[in-house]
Amino acid sequence: MKDFPIAVFDSGLGGISVLRELRKHMPQENFLYFGDSANAPYGSRSTEEIRRLTLQCAQQLFAQGCKALVVACNTATSAAITALRERYPEKIIIGIEPALKLAVERHPHGKILVMATEATLREQKFAALMEKYADDCKICKCPCPALVEFVERGELHGARLTACLREELQSSLAPSPDAVVLGCTHFPFLRQAIREVVGDVPELLDGADGTAKETRRRLAEAGLLREGLQGSISIRNSLPSPEILILSERLLHADA
Repeated sequence: MKDFPIAVFDSGLGGISVLRELRKHMPQENFLYFGDSANAPYGSRSTEEIRRLTLQCAQQLFAQGCKALVVACNTATSAAITALRERYPEKIIIGIEPALKLAVERHPHGKILVMATEATLREQKFAALMEKYADDCKICKCPCPALVEFVERGELHGARLTACLREELQSSLAPSPDAVVLGCTHFPFLRQAIREVVGDVPELLDGADGTAKETRRRLAEAGLLREGLQGSISIRNSLPSPEILILSERLLHADA
């Protein structure tokens, strides 16, 4: 069972940013990445739709013998992580969430800007996070639904992206935030473009590193860490297109 793969799931290609961190922390593991680009973006869907799609994908991945599931999508985690754990109580299931706790710890009493999808920001999971840290920092929610599509197209730079970022962020940048939380797994691939718009001051944070560390901890606790030097990565997508797999490989090896 140690040799069985770790499933990494996202609504599209954003979760590859988490896969990169998982591989960094556990290079010996086998990974099966599944992106549901045929139904992307999840962020503009209803909670019920997101939950249904996430449960369907999880069922398929567990049927293929995966030893753990990483929900590498903030939106799917917010909407479906409780339902997943109720349906599969015996499975190791790790979700990702915006790195708000880390931002508050590093910038107490500062201004924290949270970039995420509409669905992530409206769910109770994020509301509970905000309530927990609202007294320690000024937290500004910034829904950025259009940015997901840029990554899904592989458009990580350029004038159109910069213009979109300025439009999405302009009302939140005065005064400048102390930290910007990238609350969607697509957004780390846009880190350079975001930096150009927000300036040099804010720290850019995302939840991938913490998710990878938690996954490793849970596998070690269960005695399921694989031995060896180098594992494998298999990438699949619900969109029947060779181009989407080529783009997935590009993102996996990108400098972002």
